[in-house]
Amino acid sequence: MSLFVGFDTSNYTTSIAAVSGGEVIGRKRLLDVKPGELGLRQSDAVFAHTKRLPELAEALFSCISGELSAVAASTRPRAVEGSYMPCFLVGEGQGRTLAAAAGVPFYAVSHQQGHIAAAAWSAGSFGLLEREFLAYHVSGGTTELLHVVPGEDGLPVCRRAGGTADLAAGQVIDRCGVALGLGFPAGPELERLALESGPVKPFLPRASGGDFSLSGIENKFKELIGTKPPEYIARFVIESVSAVLERAAARALEERPGLELLCAGGVMSNSIIRARFEERFGAHFAEPSFSSDNACGVALLAERLFVREGRG
Repeated sequence: MSLFVGFDTSNYTTSIAAVSGGEVIGRKRLLDVKPGELGLRQSDAVFAHTKRLPELAEALFSCISGELSAVAASTRPRAVEGSYMPCFLVGEGQGRTLAAAAGVPFYAVSHQQGHIAAAAWSAGSFGLLEREFLAYHVSGGTTELLHVVPGEDGLPVCRRAGGTADLAAGQVIDRCGVALGLGFPAGPELERLALESGPVKPFLPRASGGDFSLSGIENKFKELIGTKPPEYIARFVIESVSAVLERAAARALEERPGLELLCAGGVMSNSIIRARFEERFGAHFAEPSFSSDNACGVALLAERLFVREGRG
């Protein structure tokens, strides 16, 4: 049975995954961040990936079998000129080495393309990659609304249709969580806290077309600390992020009627945001484990590219 392996070493998570016989199996681990800190320096992330990736690979390969056919790795954040982050070199190096040793093809993809593929597959909508659609990629480092079209090479071509002009949504959520004494990344803990509160009136920052600013939400939640309960503040931040994303999505769908909307990235796994987008837009969502940073989409793209080249 053919085996396709993917690597993703983002600034949040070390991950490796394999696709075989229609089954996707992944192993991942969040990078350790000291309490009160907002992430890692790239040098520390590179060290953590280098140390942990062999352990995750051993865990993955101990429970799968098959003949290795191709390897892929996310080599940069986005498939645009100038997109670069040193932490991705770890996964790329491991992937190229494995492919060379096995004498199989290696495919370089972007972290964003991996997110899109993982979300589409998990949502039962992998066929989206064959047609035009809209996608949100909302995470700790990226908040972009994308117009996605199939590329000639089989990879999704993601063109920016809107997004943040300053902070990423995940940054706002993490900063709020850390300010409230939660761990990093703060998304899951902030969601649990927010669910202890009823709905609150969101703050809608300024926007221009599909672009918007999220720094105003940070300023507002800082004003609330000490005056409102933590669960209220958590709900305020999530409701505000959702409202901004909804407004931009509604505008994009008006301009491109008939397109489907796919939601990818850790922030979009939030149950409050998901419920609003499913009700309003009928959006496609991945399961949470396929929404946060993972190598599953990268492995799926390895299989997709291999088959499109007529090798399989």
